[in-house]
Amino acid sequence: MHQSAPTPYLITLFFVSAFSACSGEKTNTLSAKQVGTAEASQSASAKQVGTPEVSQPAATGCDASLWDHVYSPKRLQQLVSCLSVTGIIDESSVDEDGDQHFLLKLDPGQDTLVNKRNAKKKGGDIVLEIVCANPTTMKKPKSACAGYTNPLPIPAVGAHVRATGTFVLDTHNGWVEIHPVSKLEKM
Repeated sequence: MHQSAPTPYLITLFFVSAFSACSGEKTNTLSAKQVGTAEASQSASAKQVGTPEVSQPAATGCDASLWDHVYSPKRLQQLVSCLSVTGIIDESSVDEDGDQHFLLKLDPGQDTLVNKRNAKKKGGDIVLEIVCANPTTMKKPKSACAGYTNPLPIPAVGAHVRATGTFVLDTHNGWVEIHPVSKLEKM
């Protein structure tokens, strides 16, 4: 699948967002309308499912080094470099790639964060992924997690949590995720 190069506007927006997240500013609010204006930079699957509305402030506390442990990172289109969401864990499972996969029913007021594909395939939930939380025998994911096991605690189904991480579009599946999750806190 061919992706167009990001426009200078999107590159600037990304760096402004990343700087704000690193500097601890909580006043930077990104709109998906702003991020999505250069639709040419979105993959074909992103165009089909739509870009969600992001109207909450960028978060702090994301660990960029976790991207070193993301299996096949090119499939993940970063929408916001660091974002926090809250909700109830609906499902929890181990992916073949060693990630812990969750479905999070978002608390009220965050429904604009999910797209049509989340609604259709995930019951309206957002996907959360803790990278390298479990062993894998798959060759490529095994190399991504070599020497690293994620120490984040795995919450139980039904737990009310705040998840902080990179807000992405999974271009292989068409839904949005917090992937990788940097912090997962019980509320």
